[in-house]
This record gives sequence, structure tokens and C-alpha cells, in this order.
Amino acid sequence: MITYIIVDDEPLAHELIEEFCGMLPHLERKKNCDNALEAMQFLSTNTVDLMFLDLNMPKLTGFEFLKTLSNPPKVIVTTAYQEFALEGYELNISDYLLKPFSFERFIKAINKAVGSKSQPTHTNTDTKENLRFYVKGDKKYHQINTQDILYIEAYGNYTKLFFEKGMILSHEGISHYETILPTINFLRVHKSFVVALDKIDQIEGNKIIISDHKIPIGQTYRNLVSKLYK
Repeated sequence: MITYIIVDDEPLAHELIEEFCGMLPHLERKKNCDNALEAMQFLSTNTVDLMFLDLNMPKLTGFEFLKTLSNPPKVIVTTAYQEFALEGYELNISDYLLKPFSFERFIKAINKAVGSKSQPTHTNTDTKENLRFYVKGDKKYHQINTQDILYIEAYGNYTKLFFEKGMILSHEGISHYETILPTINFLRVHKSFVVALDKIDQIEGNKIIISDHKIPIGQTYRNLVSKLYK
């Protein structure tokens, strides 16, 4: 579960963010703050994973507030002022949502902010990481657990995500998934393929066998793959 707070002086902004977050079952709201001082007081005794932060607030701006935090949560800036974007990235924010923003753009910001926030699985090993994120496919948003992915395949500007019980065609490119998937679990073995290491059944010549699927190993990736068994 990803916990979050909203820091914004506009009631309509709170309503929109709450509505969008309510559609994502892995997000849990902890606090609504109307200004930075209220958020500062809350965070002095509480911790959250994610903060939706407005910039133009009275007494203390969003960035001024952010600079006071020694260990801030992941931050998604929500503002109507595009000119502050550069300063935000210098403060290592996760994403910058320009009001008004769509649900699709909101999903991308969530994936960017918490997609890299890995959570341990309930296994007997510390060498695996598990995370969940949303993928748009077939006009729906699918919640994906990385432990369920067999491999992914580039498909033009799109990506196919393969599972035991089917496939989802995503509108994101393969480089997007190579970025957000935990490198301890996934390896790019071809310019068009990324595989889940724990799903590999066999490595045979220049192919990787996963269940009934045969994934080619690209010439430039052979040394990386060979390290799995040497």
C-alpha cells in the first residue's frame, strides 16, 4: 500500500486528486493539508510514501516547504504554473502535473513516482523485488504485479507484456519498462525483449525458454546472458 498526502490550498484540487487516487486501490490517503505549515506539522510526526504538492500557497510556497524537509517523500507537483518546472526537477521531484491534468497523465505520474519504489515479496529470499503499476491496454487500466510478468516484447512504438494467462498491449515503449522494472529481477536480452530472470526455464544456444515461449538472445547481449550461468 502506498500512502499519500495532498498539500494544496484549492478544495477542487483536493477533490480531483482524491477521485483519481480512489480509482487506484494501492493508494491510501493519510492527510489533506490546506497549506505547507499544516503539512510540515503532520510530517514532523508521520511518514508517507508520496506527496501531491501545490506551489502557489500563502505564507510558504511549495518549493520553500520542500526545502525544509530533510527526508521528503516522493513528490508529484500539481500546479498551474509551468515556469517553475526546472526548479522542481532540481529538487528531485518525481513528476510535474500541470493543472488541469487528465487521469491518463495522472497514472503516468504515479507510475513514475512509485513504480521505482520496490516492496519486498513474501519469499524466502532477499534477492527479489516486487512492485505494482498500472498499464493502459484495451481502453482499460490494468494493475500489474511484476512477479506475474514472464517477459516483455517491443512492438513498434508499443510493448507486449506476457503473462501465464495472456498478454497486454501497452502504449508505452519497451525503454519505459526497462526503466521502471527492478533490474535485480529483469534483464534485457535483445533489443526487443526483456525477460523475468526467475521465469527462465532453459537457455539453449541463442534462445531463452520461458514456458512455451522462445525468446531470442541478441548478439550484443550474449555476454550479459552468459553471466547468469558462468
